[in-house]
Amino acid sequence: MKRLRTIALLLSACGLLGGCNAVVLSPSGYVALQQRDLLVEATILMLLIIVPVMVTTVVFAWRYRQSNSAAVYEPDWNHSTYLELMIWSLPLLIIICLGAITWASTHLLDPYRPLSQISADQPVPEDTRPLRVDVVALDWKWLFIYPDYGIATVNDLAAPINQPIEFRITSSSVMNSFYIPALAGQIYAMPAMQTQLRAVINRPGVYEGFSANYSGAGFSGMHFTFRGVSDDDFKSWVAEAKAQGTGLDRAAYLTLERPSEDEPVHRYSSVDPTLFKAIVELCVEPSKMCMSEMSAIDAKGGLGITGSANLMPFEYDKYARRGAVFGVEPSYVASLCTPDEPTGSKPDAPFSAVPDPAPARLVGAGLRLPSFTPLPPTSGPSALRIAFRRSGS
Repeated sequence: MKRLRTIALLLSACGLLGGCNAVVLSPSGYVALQQRDLLVEATILMLLIIVPVMVTTVVFAWRYRQSNSAAVYEPDWNHSTYLELMIWSLPLLIIICLGAITWASTHLLDPYRPLSQISADQPVPEDTRPLRVDVVALDWKWLFIYPDYGIATVNDLAAPINQPIEFRITSSSVMNSFYIPALAGQIYAMPAMQTQLRAVINRPGVYEGFSANYSGAGFSGMHFTFRGVSDDDFKSWVAEAKAQGTGLDRAAYLTLERPSEDEPVHRYSSVDPTLFKAIVELCVEPSKMCMSEMSAIDAKGGLGITGSANLMPFEYDKYARRGAVFGVEPSYVASLCTPDEPTGSKPDAPFSAVPDPAPARLVGAGLRLPSFTPLPPTSGPSALRIAFRRSGS
C-alpha cells in the first residue's frame, strides 16, 4: 500500500506539472529565445560541477563507511596535488566560460540596443521602421500609447509579428516591472525616469504580460494581454481603437491615474502628443513645473533655499486615499519674478535666463531678505570694498 500511495502521489505531481506553461523555456520572441539559450548554457556549465560533486559525495560516503574494512585508513593524510588541481582548475575554467558568455550576451542583449536580427536566420531589413510604444505603469494597470498611430489602450497591447518593437517605459508613482515572458526579459518602470526595451515577436498568439515587482494592494491584478498578430490584423486593431475609443488628454489621464484595481480593457481614439513626456517629467498637472524647466533653473544658479520645497505630490495619494494630512498644503513654483515683472511672469511664458553679466537680479516678491554676515576686515581699504560689493550682489 505504501508503494501504491507513492506511485499515486508521483502521478498526481506529474499531472499537476503537466498543466504548467513553461513559457520562459519556450518563448515566441527572438530576444527571449536568446535569453533562454543563455539560461540553458549557464545551467549546463554549472551542472558540470554540481553533478560530479553530488555523485562523489555518495561514492565517498559509501566507500569510506565504517563497515568497509577494505578501505584504506590514513588518518595523517593532508594533501594531494591531483585533487587540488581538480578542485581548483575545473571550476576556474567553468567560471571563465560563464564570464565570457555573460559578457558577450550582456552587450548583444542590451535592451537599449537596436535589433539587428528578427530571427536567427533573418536580419532586420534596412527600410524597416520599428513600432514605437510608450508604456506607463499606473496604480494598478498598464497604459500603452502608440505615438505613430495616435491611440492608447489600457491593459491591451498588440504588435505585428516580425516587426521590431521599441518600448519606452516609465511609471506614474512607484517602481514596477514590465514583463512579457514570451517576448523578452523584464525591464523596470520607474517614476521620473525612462527605460527602454527592444524586442520582436515571431509567432502569432495571445501572451500574458504583468508586473514582476510588487507595487501595492492591486498588484495581483496588474496583468495585461499581449497579442502577436499579422500586419492586416494589426491595422484592423488600430482602426477599431480609433472608432470605439475616446480621447486621452491631460485631464482624462489625471482621472485614469488614480489608483484602481482590476481595471478592464479600454481604448482611446486620440492622445495628447505631449502626454508621455509630461508623465516622465512629472508635470501633467496644469502650471506645474517640469523637471527640464527646473534643471534649466538649476543650471543658471537655482532658486536657493526658496526652491527647497518646490514639490507638488499627488493630492489623492497624500490626502484622500490614505486619509491623513502630512504637513502643510503642497506648494510649488509657478512663475519667476524679475525687476521688470515684480509680480511674476505668466504661467505659460517660456523660461528665459537672466543675461550674464547683468545688473538685474531675481527678486523674490514677499520673501524675506537673506541674512548676511560681512567679512571680517583684514588689512587695507580694498578688503572692505570687496566685501561690500559681494553683499550688494
